[in-house]
Amino acid sequence: MKARVTVTLKSGVLDPQGKAIEGALKSLGVEGVASVRQGKVFDIEVPGADRGRAEAALKEAAERLLANTVIEDYRVEIVG
Repeated sequence: MKARVTVTLKSGVLDPQGKAIEGALKSLGVEGVASVRQGKVFDIEVPGADRGRAEAALKEAAERLLANTVIEDYRVEIVG
């Protein structure tokens, strides 16, 4: 089973890397960019067919390792 964990900064948390990317896009002439927030994506393969168990395990992994839950939110998606 394949899953994706997406980690993003919580709203209100400053994102200097996103701001730098925004500036770079504008300097490259990319129009219509209002703001950029960066994040992380983890594509994870989980053995077995129990979606509930896989989702619970990935939420625990996100809480303990993949995300800093003080400043980051995460989303777990089972994709296949």
